[in-house]
Amino acid sequence: MRERHAMGLGDGNSDGITDGSLGLAATRAAAPLLKLEGLSKRFGALHALQDVSLALHPGEVHCLLGENGAGKSTLCNLVFGVHAADAGEMTLAGEAFRPRSPADALSHGIAMVHQHFSLVPDMTVLDNLLLGQARGVLDRKAGAARIAAMRERYGLALDPHAKVQDLSVGERQRVEIVKCLVREPRLLVLDEPTAVLLPQEIEALLSVCTRVAQQGCGVVLVTHKLAEIQRVARRATVLRGGRVVARSDAPAQDIDALVRAMIQRDLQAPVAAPVRTSRAHRPAGSPTREAALLADGLTVRDADGVVRLDNFTLMVEPGEIVAIAGVEGNGQSELGAVLSGMLRPTEGRYFVCGEDMTRATPRQLSAAGCGVVPEDRHALACVGGMNVAENIMLDRLGRFRRFGLLDRAALRREALELMQRYDVRAASPDVPFAGLSGGNQQKAVLARELTLEGLRFLLAAQPTRGLDVGAVEAVYGHIRAAADRGVGVLLISSELDELLRVADRVLVLYRGRVMGACPTAGADRARIGAWMAGHRDNEHVAEEVAP
Repeated sequence: MRERHAMGLGDGNSDGITDGSLGLAATRAAAPLLKLEGLSKRFGALHALQDVSLALHPGEVHCLLGENGAGKSTLCNLVFGVHAADAGEMTLAGEAFRPRSPADALSHGIAMVHQHFSLVPDMTVLDNLLLGQARGVLDRKAGAARIAAMRERYGLALDPHAKVQDLSVGERQRVEIVKCLVREPRLLVLDEPTAVLLPQEIEALLSVCTRVAQQGCGVVLVTHKLAEIQRVARRATVLRGGRVVARSDAPAQDIDALVRAMIQRDLQAPVAAPVRTSRAHRPAGSPTREAALLADGLTVRDADGVVRLDNFTLMVEPGEIVAIAGVEGNGQSELGAVLSGMLRPTEGRYFVCGEDMTRATPRQLSAAGCGVVPEDRHALACVGGMNVAENIMLDRLGRFRRFGLLDRAALRREALELMQRYDVRAASPDVPFAGLSGGNQQKAVLARELTLEGLRFLLAAQPTRGLDVGAVEAVYGHIRAAADRGVGVLLISSELDELLRVADRVLVLYRGRVMGACPTAGADRARIGAWMAGHRDNEHVAEEVAP
């Protein structure tokens, strides 16, 4: 670890600065734009924040790090007026600041992109952006021009006339980001904004962060991605258990120490990840089993007749992990919806272990041993009003019925065991599921699906979205373990590095079609990138799609 003035652990001191601190001397000389002193917040028995202090200066990007449930989102919500602090003080531009609501925070020039969307699904992108910003007659033409200007300025493309409910998760996140940027805030709070963005969109957003900071705006960026910290962070603060445990004035240099402070151990390097015996290298003479998944010509046309998934064909063997890569919005969401029983294909069929599941309901898929981790956990994977135990055991509640009533003691006991095994952090199994952090909600969904009785096939769409670096490592460990038990896995993710590290094979979707496929061992990233951009190479790749 570096000298104490560059990296302070738990001492609350962030005033030290060196000449190598990424040009902060000028901004540090000015008064802080936002100053937090001794903030604390409780939710019942849970002490979400304890005596948190930090300062954000004009013109800097300040990264906020921590494991899932460390208090990052709670801190952001205090600044944005969603919650009120139980103790402590905030000052904004030197004046006492205690926002009574998000509207109050907005009136003070603070804008926030939340982890969870705050959009109206049945309204258009344009109308969502105009909400709360227009008075009198709506000038939609001017609004559309502003959206076009945002595209030119930041590279965040949106169709102003599309309905939000028809957009992919990544496109909805873009709407949230543009909704903040059009306000031209003096303080921008971004709570994991890149979790659902494409690689080029992430780069565009990080450029936005740098650009608005250069104009004197303060930016708070909550992220789990180390490359983003190294790319834009001017300072960083680490939370653990609701307390500040580390600060750095040179996060690009201190990244290893920041990770250790966050997860209380060294993160395993990718090459140290457990190595599975791949499908192609299993011993000769292994018994042949029915394919875990066989997709035969799956095609999806939307209400306007546009082909979203085009003749998708794939075989996933038992014990094999196959990855689906591609720029988001190229058929991945439709494929996931079909395989999870949420959407009927226009053409084609699919089989799980030889059983035709094309018209199966989600309940029937679970009964057949199909685990599903959907990309939108809030809409499809949980019931926010139920508690954690009920959500984790949602597909097996019948096991706990006694004379028509739930045996809640047994339910709670088994749920607690899964919470411990999958590191789901909550005060107890009885707390409302909606009260968990986004990362802990995702881990709870994974715990349920990976422990499904008779699990034979797992569809995991964006399974690490919103997870910290330590949790990502653990999640893929659980997925590898399932594959080692003979479960076939189809993994859909926008994180190409993760896919190449975990999967046996990778397929690339472009405009609903399989553009190419190859084994991940020794994969050519440039070739995969070309497929993602819609360019076929000179090789015939169709034969690689099926084993």
